[in-house]
Amino acid sequence: MSPPHSGETILAMSEVDDIGVTAHAEKSSAELNTIARLVPTTQSSFELCGQRLRDGKLVSFPTETVYGLGCHALDPSAVQKVFDAKERPLSDPLIVHVTKNEDALELWDASTSISRSEINNKAQRQELERKALIVLTETFFPGPLTLVARAHPSIPQILMANTGFVACRSPSHPIARALISAARVPIAAPSANKFGHVSPTLAEHVMDDLGQEDVWVLDPSLAQASTSDREGHFPVCQVGVESTVAKVEMNTQTNGRITILRHGAISSSSIREALAKNGLSEYFEVSDSVRFTSEEVSNVAPGQTIKHYSPNVPCFMVDASRQFEQSELSQEENAILSQSVIIDYGKRLSGYQQHALAYRDLSVEGDASMAASSVFETLRWSERIQGAKRVFVPDVILDDNEDALGLAVKDKLTRAASAVIVNKFT
Repeated sequence: MSPPHSGETILAMSEVDDIGVTAHAEKSSAELNTIARLVPTTQSSFELCGQRLRDGKLVSFPTETVYGLGCHALDPSAVQKVFDAKERPLSDPLIVHVTKNEDALELWDASTSISRSEINNKAQRQELERKALIVLTETFFPGPLTLVARAHPSIPQILMANTGFVACRSPSHPIARALISAARVPIAAPSANKFGHVSPTLAEHVMDDLGQEDVWVLDPSLAQASTSDREGHFPVCQVGVESTVAKVEMNTQTNGRITILRHGAISSSSIREALAKNGLSEYFEVSDSVRFTSEEVSNVAPGQTIKHYSPNVPCFMVDASRQFEQSELSQEENAILSQSVIIDYGKRLSGYQQHALAYRDLSVEGDASMAASSVFETLRWSERIQGAKRVFVPDVILDDNEDALGLAVKDKLTRAASAVIVNKFT
């Protein structure tokens, strides 16, 4: 793992012009106050962004899940800049992004050598944990799975909320992978938004939240590059929700546990299947343990706080008793709905559409993949509705066979509303 570089990159004005981060001749007053810069996804841009990361500065980039706000993961001062820019509590750790499985394994303690005095007990525990990490990285990397395990002693504590556990994933999106390769260092990156706000799936979302921060934002929609030198034809954030987070740990020498801490595209059943195929299922129990904590609690993985993904308008979940069929509305409820946005899922609240200021269904058919791909954009859409005073979403009740993305959609809507359920539109 490379140490942080101390030198600063000084860009000539012609270089800045070449990658498209200079201003247009005429700007609005808001643009004049903007510090963040959009940059195209060209090879020259990747190289400059990579150097910027090595210099301890910030770069935002798209992945297959959401936009990330990246920094040099092994440079504590660079990591602090991420927390400052997001206004994020230090109790909420960051995920490290790499392109090679061996780089991920280097972050975890299970891959370190041990002394002869420890060989009997610790060796067996570490060997099983290492085997599980290897199986899971080989099966799911690159892709939307984050693995959390006890950290190598060299990992900065600020990255881990002082828990001793570090989270790592390997994104599959070519833009993210090109940036990591150009940086030549692991990149720590939470979602590129203000803490607690809706996660960004477009470069413009990042600019809305972090426009006043010193960050470069890779934007594949920019057309400065020639077709032969452009990575921007790849769709971005197509999964639409953050990665599944799974914690790997040993309870005893021969008994381990893999715990799903955040729902995403990878299911617990897929993890069980991977372990079984490699002869590890008898050693590891796989379970879900999604938490809803306050900001003061130090977590081993991000996305655990009860208020998360929230629009800048008060948001509430509508109780299941008021779903699918329109119940009688009081005069007060009619008045409230006339100033409210409804974000629906599977037509649960469609009976109230005619009374709402604005209405949108994440998927009329209840398709979890479609809903996941649009949930964050739709939550941001609700903020832009002029005159909106409230946002209502359904309290989604799922059956035991619900797939991973269905659980993820439910989780995002629950945290957007801070888990507050109402049975009246008030």
